[in-house]
Amino acid sequence: MRTQRTRFAMSVAVCAVGALTLASCSGESSTDDPATTSVTGSSSSAQSSGAAADGLGAPVTGDALANAVTLDAVVGHLEELTSIAEANGGNRAAGTPGYDASVDYVSGLLRDAGFDVETPDFSFDSYDLRSNSLRAGDREVPSNAFTYSPAGTVTAPLVVAPTDDTPGCEATDYDGLPVTGAVVLVSRGSCPFAQKGIVAADLGAAAVVVANNEDGPLDAGTLGSKADARIPALGVSREDGAALAAGGGEVTVAVDSETTTTTSRNVIAQTTTGDTDNIVMAGAHLDSVPEGPGINDNGTGVAAVLESALRMGGAPQTTNAVRFGFWGAEELGLVGSTKYVEGLSDDDAAALALYLNFDMVGSNNPGYLVYDGDDSDQEGAPAGPAGSDAIERTFEERLAAKDADGTDFDGRSDYGPFIERGIPAGGVFSGADDIKTEEQAARWGGTANEAFDPNYHTPEDTLENVNRDALAVNSQAVAYGIGTYAESVTGPNGVPVGEQRTAARQSQ
Repeated sequence: MRTQRTRFAMSVAVCAVGALTLASCSGESSTDDPATTSVTGSSSSAQSSGAAADGLGAPVTGDALANAVTLDAVVGHLEELTSIAEANGGNRAAGTPGYDASVDYVSGLLRDAGFDVETPDFSFDSYDLRSNSLRAGDREVPSNAFTYSPAGTVTAPLVVAPTDDTPGCEATDYDGLPVTGAVVLVSRGSCPFAQKGIVAADLGAAAVVVANNEDGPLDAGTLGSKADARIPALGVSREDGAALAAGGGEVTVAVDSETTTTTSRNVIAQTTTGDTDNIVMAGAHLDSVPEGPGINDNGTGVAAVLESALRMGGAPQTTNAVRFGFWGAEELGLVGSTKYVEGLSDDDAAALALYLNFDMVGSNNPGYLVYDGDDSDQEGAPAGPAGSDAIERTFEERLAAKDADGTDFDGRSDYGPFIERGIPAGGVFSGADDIKTEEQAARWGGTANEAFDPNYHTPEDTLENVNRDALAVNSQAVAYGIGTYAESVTGPNGVPVGEQRTAARQSQ
């Protein structure tokens, strides 16, 4: 899962989308408690893939696919991803040999299982921030560089833009001010950080400092792309911004950074059977952060989706075609999935009935969370596209024994670009850096007042720190959702089809 604080980001340049850019639901729920469903079976991914080419050998349903997915087989994939990271500098980050080996592993198993497989590539700008600083007189001011801020050291007078309805968003905000060669201080708000930087640069400013408009540091932000990053740009807290404005005088802005263009790949695999006018798509991001092997984030999602695909097989007895996406560079800003969705024609997008996303399903201090498709929690983002509410119900029913909570579509994972395109989405999630409440700990076990995954984005995101009980429950929930919609995208928990789908997406 993409963090809200990252040293890296993306600016997509090129993607070879390929043939697989072509563009369920009975409403019946398993009566089994997913926590007690059998998780015996294969002890290695190699054994799993060897048996998977023939698929289930029976019509695909949610229950049948869930019962075929075993904890041992899922863990076998995690063991392979662990070995890949250990052999490649401790991570599987996009643009590294560890990621390339992960692509080869996943795509190889899917090809062996009879899927149509492509590995389209794309390029993106990767930002490496080595250091940044802001000095006013003899005082060091805490600051954070915006992603894509160019390198440079500037000592110049500080010019403060008025705090109005468009602080630093329009050239007129600087009327009468000596901006040329200056470091400008603007307030956050009303327009993107990139726009503030571009306006200041066009007026001749040498650097820009953005003060937060609420309490706390301004520690996450991006200038959008290398092309839009004209001058060094830093963020500071509201309090430090006020102190800078009151002090005036010269300041020194220093940024040491580098932006490089990197190529990565997605893995796209589709069944050779099923209705291609109602494609069910499921996905998980395949990359880790550079800081660690990424076994929960997102090896667990990859392993659950991959094993579901292998159990289904490339030519299943199913009503609807099923497509699987394993995304590159999610940790750098949802790069692979975004470029994939952007590459879909209108007809291709219309053929996608829905998208199921699985990002972190074995957190060490797990929650049992279902994406809030209908916005019933009234938190954060609005409801997802029509049909997202039905997907939410499907997973709630599967996890009934866990009394799952909703989780917001906060834009931090690969459902984001699908939702933006009007494609209904959903999935399950075991939590990242949010804190487990006392009530949740009483309901699910674990430790209250600690993060769901205390190892999130660290070298300790290892197989030893995956909660296998949560992984077993959620892996079968992953398979259940895929199998349910592979069987049918209509019914009580169905999504719009035909003209209804067209109308729903046109209204987005």
